[in-house]
Amino acid sequence: MICYRCGSTLTESEFCPECGENVALYKKVISLSNVYYNDGLQKATVRNLSGAINSLQHSIKLNKNNIEARNLLGLVYYEVGEVVPALCEWVISKNLQTSDNHADDYMEELRNNPTHLDVVNQSVRKYNVALRYCEEGSLDVAVIQLKKILQSNPNFLAAHQLLGLLYLNNGSYSKAKKELTRALRIDNGSTKTRFYLQEAEKMLSPDDDDDKTVKERSETGDVIEYRSGNDTIIQPVHSMQPKGTVSLISVFIGIVLGLLAAIFLVLPAKIQDINDEASARIAAISEEGDLKSSLLQENQNTVNDLNDQIADLQATIESYSENDVTVEAMNELMAAVDVYIQTPNDTKSIAQHMDLVNMDKISESASEEFSTLYGTMMELVGPTLSDYYYKLGYKAYTSQDYDSAITDLAKSYGYDNTNEPALYFLGSAYYENGDYDKAKKAYNEVMSLFPDTKYANNAETKIAEINNLEE
Repeated sequence: MICYRCGSTLTESEFCPECGENVALYKKVISLSNVYYNDGLQKATVRNLSGAINSLQHSIKLNKNNIEARNLLGLVYYEVGEVVPALCEWVISKNLQTSDNHADDYMEELRNNPTHLDVVNQSVRKYNVALRYCEEGSLDVAVIQLKKILQSNPNFLAAHQLLGLLYLNNGSYSKAKKELTRALRIDNGSTKTRFYLQEAEKMLSPDDDDDKTVKERSETGDVIEYRSGNDTIIQPVHSMQPKGTVSLISVFIGIVLGLLAAIFLVLPAKIQDINDEASARIAAISEEGDLKSSLLQENQNTVNDLNDQIADLQATIESYSENDVTVEAMNELMAAVDVYIQTPNDTKSIAQHMDLVNMDKISESASEEFSTLYGTMMELVGPTLSDYYYKLGYKAYTSQDYDSAITDLAKSYGYDNTNEPALYFLGSAYYENGDYDKAKKAYNEVMSLFPDTKYANNAETKIAEINNLEE
């Protein structure tokens, strides 16, 4: 273990043998960082990648110089399909330890396979489009988009999880279980995947215990009682039968009733025949209507399918139209990273590539990981590029080449917004070029951002001169 103050090798003592610094707490922090690294390594070995990411992030938070932990974190990101975060970790690792670093090998492998980088970038772009479709309620189109993503990037864990969730939402529980099982093979420690999978299995094996009706029968006296659930049914045991002899009057009445019944039974029979015929015609018409409704529904389904295909093609067109700029920016950023790793002093080449990464144009389509990598590079080379363009711009300004001065000084201030001279002379170049509005804007920014400085006082004087010229 190395002393953080003087760089000498530490002993078991709580104090550095060279500078005498108290390193007891420092040793505990480094040891805890190594504990988290070992835990992350063990989890990564058994494919508990979510747990590994968590442990490794804790490790580098405690010790940013833990190169092994940072490189392993990049590998885990790469395994779950997140290539840009992996690159970010490896670039930082290379910056912290320029020699004998496995991050060189990992990045070299990616540089030798630009097609894979292009596929990964398109996958991230399409995944963001799928998320937008979900927010807009176009869930079927999002499913189609996610399927295409997983065809080209099968290890994209987030896409597996989102697709499984969409299957759960539309009731396709078997498909959801299958998709989430694939996600679990990639990362068996993801609590999100396990939660979704548990819900899918729960819906596939519901509790089907139905209430059973219990019937009880009891016979008392002249009645029989049945019990069905909460209802009691009482039924007589014997039917009612007439008693005594049948009188002649009864016979006569019976004959009359028989004749009347015979008469009145003829009309109902005819009515029944008419009703049967009408019912048959109604059934035929209904069947014909059902057939037409079925055809209409089939046509509607065809229209819906075509609309889905149109939406998918539109999404693909949008992805390709926006992807050109994004891929170009990604290639230029990777080229700048490559130059910085190989020849960090080649400021001109780095500047040429970084100038072509226009974040204003791709800010909405750029992934979070791409933005993170760009931010990391800006922290590493931004001040150097700002100084490089300031010297070029100031030289052009003193040579009265104000157009070139404006271009270079604007780049200088863009790379480092704390470069006060660059902003002041940018305003002066506008002033000499006759563009007083932009000159006043630059001078006002100097006075606002850098008050009580020499350049702020000069800017105030210049603004007064412009006001006199405009009167």
